[in-house]
Amino acid sequence: MAGTDGSTESGTPQPPAAHPPPGEATRTLMRRALKASLATLEASTGHPYASLVTIATDVDGTPLFLISTLALHTKNLLSDARASLLFDGTDAAGDPLAGGRVTVMGRAVKTQRATARERFLARQEHARGYADFPDFAFYELVPERAHFIGGFGRIVDLTPADLLIDVSDAAALIGAHGDIVEHMNDDHAAAIALYATELAGQPGGPWRMTGLDPEGFDLVCDGMTCRLPFTKRVTTPDAARQELVALVGTARDRQAKR
Repeated sequence: MAGTDGSTESGTPQPPAAHPPPGEATRTLMRRALKASLATLEASTGHPYASLVTIATDVDGTPLFLISTLALHTKNLLSDARASLLFDGTDAAGDPLAGGRVTVMGRAVKTQRATARERFLARQEHARGYADFPDFAFYELVPERAHFIGGFGRIVDLTPADLLIDVSDAAALIGAHGDIVEHMNDDHAAAIALYATELAGQPGGPWRMTGLDPEGFDLVCDGMTCRLPFTKRVTTPDAARQELVALVGTARDRQAKR
């Protein structure tokens, strides 16, 4: 067990954990988010208008949100599609300005993605009650660039290639996505709990899977979220199954050693 100074119980100093590359850190931050600040341009005055939206991501990482035509931000977008989303990865401890956050800039448009509804409602279950109202529609932010701040002195501009992953070879995984998530939640709740507690260091609770992609999978529980990476890229249901089984084994090994 490491001490607060980075040493182990034997006193051997350990090197500090390396920061992930900015693109990876940003993708993880976006995948873990349940909400974001949406900035639009007010149609009548041109002033920036910031509002709160609930968020999900598509398989490639594109941000998705569900908004009503009655909302001011939607009226703004219908006039000018330029928008940005601020994802806040800071927490309540210490100085929030020392934490990670990213502003993603682009154009917000009604999404035509076949997976958008499934991915969003798996992430935001409360939205099932109004998702089919005639004034609501699913939108995506098509990224054009991003500004990532990972703490003091760690500031990087990013491109869409940094934010999104290539899923052109993952059609089989995408096609089975809903079935995999449903199966894991219905039949493997104990495994999901192990992923969260043993691999992600989260407290116990009714964790559930909300989505997976070639790089990893996402879990939520009572407003908490975590992201678990695969040990290798997966593009098929069988490869995903092998990774999920292997991660359960890793989690059980850790549990047994405690």
